[in-house]
Parts: sequence; structure tokens; C-alpha cells
Amino acid sequence: MDGKNILSDGIDILCKSDEEIKNLIAPRREKITALLNNYIKEIELFNSAYGLVGANDTNELIIKHILDSLAPLGVIIKLIKSIRAENTPQIADAGSGAGLPGIPLAIALPQCDFTLIERMGRRAGFLFNTKAVLSLSNINIEENELEKTQSGRFNLVTFRAFKPLEPKLLKTLFKICAPRGVIAAYKGRREKIEAEMSPLEKNCKNWEIIPCTTPFLEEERHLLVIQPPD
Repeated sequence: MDGKNILSDGIDILCKSDEEIKNLIAPRREKITALLNNYIKEIELFNSAYGLVGANDTNELIIKHILDSLAPLGVIIKLIKSIRAENTPQIADAGSGAGLPGIPLAIALPQCDFTLIERMGRRAGFLFNTKAVLSLSNINIEENELEKTQSGRFNLVTFRAFKPLEPKLLKTLFKICAPRGVIAAYKGRREKIEAEMSPLEKNCKNWEIIPCTTPFLEEERHLLVIQPPD
């Protein structure tokens, strides 16, 4: 199966799995698919030079990175609705790297503003270029360390393949969350998440592990949702 079919079939599976995803994607299906395909081309063009993602071929790139970024979309939609932001919801992608999950989410959620925070200059350059190529007006890029971000506070902070959670990072994430903001971390096995969160219980009381299924990926995937303390 070629990449275009893998992507299209994967989106079909996600839409069938969650009514929220279906209602969001269906009216813009053609545009979303075209933008994602162009994004995939940009990653493949620059990957060998910049080391953006680990993938052996286009199908692996689509499954492990693009579809995986979209897998918890239904949960993220519900989180955004529950936050009830007064203005346009502000979402941060911490340690964005190649723009994952920020760019696929921004393509799917044009009603939200995304800030991709990336400290490495070459990868930030890739993000600036990709924003221009895809004409994504709801994306901002900040080349900076997360601890030094100047982009304000966010209703939702997400990250994928960034860093294991520890007290200092958790404190930084709490600091950049707006009131009633939420942290949504892409994670793998439940057992590993529970071990990671166990020493953080005194810093973080309200958290939940939500199962997610990535189409065509036979690996355990979860979204770790953390509510910062008041």
C-alpha cells in the first residue's frame, strides 16, 4: 500500500472510531489530506539533513508520526471544549522538533492557534519553512528553550517524544498553562506512564491516562492528561 492510501485509510479509521473526529474532519477532508501530504513531503525532503524523525520509509513516517499525532484528536477536541477559552484557544507544542504533533493538529484544528516551541535552530528553521510552504496562518514558531518561552500562557500544552516528566519540567509546564489549562502528553505503555508519574504524585494530583489507538500501529499508545494545581 502506498503512502497516500495509508494516510487516507488511517484517517477513515480515526473518523469511524470517534464521532468528534468525524465531525471535525469530514467537511474539510480533501484540504486536510492535501496539507498532510505536503507536510510529509517536506519532512522527507529535509529529514536526512536535519534528523527530524526516525522512519525507514514513507509508510512508517505516516503511521508512527502523522497518524500517531492525530490518534488522540477526539480527546483533544473534548479537552478544548472543556477549557472554555474566552478567545481563540491557545495551544503550545513543547519541544516541537519536526512539528509533531503540533502541525497535524493545527491542520485539523484551524479554529485554534498553535505555538511550536523548539530550541534547535535547524529544526526551528524547518518549522518556519513548513509554515510558509503550507500557508498555515494559525501557527507561530518560537525558537527557544521551553523554560524561557516568551509566548505567554496556553490553554493546552502538548508534547510528544520530548522528555520524561520530572519535577522541574512539570513545574515549567504548569507555569506556562493558563488558568484552567491542561497538559496533554503523548505516551506509550500504561505501565511505564504509571512508573513515571509515581514519584510526581506530591507535585501533581489530578492526572488521567487515556488509551489511544493509532491506525496500523501495533503498539500501546496513551494520552497522559494532567490538570495543573489551582
